[in-house]
Parts: sequence; C-alpha cells; structure tokens
Amino acid sequence: MFKFILILFTPLFFNCAHADSNADAARITAALKKNNPQIEKIDKVIKSDILGLYEVVIQGQLLYTDKNGRYLINGNIFEMKTMRNLTQERSREIFKVDFDKLPFDLAIKKVKGDGQRKMAYFTDPNCGYCQKLEAELKGIDNITLHVFLLANFPGSAEKVKGILCSKSPVKTWDDLMLNQVAPPVGNCDTSMEKVAQLSNKLNVNGTPAIIFANGVLEPGYLPAAEIEKALGNGGKTN
Repeated sequence: MFKFILILFTPLFFNCAHADSNADAARITAALKKNNPQIEKIDKVIKSDILGLYEVVIQGQLLYTDKNGRYLINGNIFEMKTMRNLTQERSREIFKVDFDKLPFDLAIKKVKGDGQRKMAYFTDPNCGYCQKLEAELKGIDNITLHVFLLANFPGSAEKVKGILCSKSPVKTWDDLMLNQVAPPVGNCDTSMEKVAQLSNKLNVNGTPAIIFANGVLEPGYLPAAEIEKALGNGGKTN
C-alpha cells in the first residue's frame, strides 16, 4: 500500500515543482521589465545552483538576477578551487546548436583527409582573427569544414560575392585568406543574406565563431591545439 501511494503522488510532486519554477520565472520576468522598461524581451529565466541567483537570457547573453528581479548582473562566476568559469560552461549548454540541422547548403564545404571530424564556423574575409584562424586550420587534418561567409566588415560583401560566384569557392577562399590573392568580381546570386539571418538566429555577434559537432558554439579565435583538443573532447575547450 505504501509503495502504491508513493508512486501515485510522485508525479504530483514533480508537477508542483515545475509549476513553482514557471511561476518564479514569470514573476522575475515581470519584475525585471517593471524595473527597467527598456528590456523588451527576456528569453529565459532559470533557477541557478549558485548563491540563490537566477540565470537570465537576453539577446543571446547570459546574465544573473536575484529572486526579486531587482538587480541584473553581467559577468563571469568562477569556482575558486578549480578556477572553472561556471558562466562560460552554462553558456555553452544554454546556447548549444543542433549541428546536424544547420543549413550546410549555405556554406562552403571543405574536406581534408578522411573528413571524419566535423566543424562549422562563421567568418569574414576582412576579419584579422579570421585570417589567423585559417592559418591554424591549415595544420588540422581529417576534418570536414563548413564555412559560413559573413560580410560584416567594410568591403567584405564584394569579396564574399566573388568567392561564392567563383568556379572553386574553396580554392578562392584559401587563396584570399592564406595567400592574399583577391577573388574575382562576382556576378551571381549568393546566400549572403540568408547566412546573415542565420548568424542572428544563433546569436553570433562576431567573427570568427566556431560550432563543434556536439553543438557547442565557441565565439572567437582558437589556436590549433585547442581546436584539436575540442574535436577530440566532444567540443569542449577546457
């Protein structure tokens, strides 16, 4: 009899906990908007295990607030003994990308070696750190690279169009980024606008931005050693 009652009431317990969580999120969301009417949209409010804080996701950024929505905290939280960046770890989880559902038809596909490992990244031909990333990727083998070309910098649109309209976009891209050979003038319809829309959807706010096969999005440049480590560690860089 006791076991039967326990099983009967367990779903009710979880339903109540879920309801309380939703109620907290709604209450804190309302408080944050009331305290700062300039906040138009809050994507998520999640109870954190740290200091009674709540995680707040706004425009692709992870912030923190108190239980009353009075304060909004922008910064990283570290676990002191190990110096783990807990904010960075949570961001990787919250903003994970469904890698297999990326529109790869919008990207340049570059296969090196057996192509078994996979990685995608957003890049811009006039971005200095994007050029550094290409130099690092030159030494990485047995990988399939999906390159999403953005045109955020002045003069980038013409280069991107020239690359995408060329007979061999991969070679033209490599010639530009590794050997400073300018692409030919492009005269075709391109995917630039759709790639820009995709970057906005994924909250990619700068270049380069790397997406590993496990969905982890790593903003910024990484050296080859860290990329190799991530490729062999499920996308984690630490």
